[in-house]
Amino acid sequence: MTDKITALYCRLSQDDMIDGESNSITNQKAILKQYAEDNGFRNTVYYVEM
Repeated sequence: MTDKITALYCRLSQDDMIDGESNSITNQKAILKQYAEDNGFRNTVYYVEM
């Protein structure tokens, strides 16, 4: 049996672009992580589009 992953997708708006990871991405990751934990999603992987 293959373990499924939960893809957590974050996207940076062109208006928010700065060097490195912005607060927007950090906040999105925190929100998505909390949602995944609250709803029993495991094996999470972040995909970030900048």
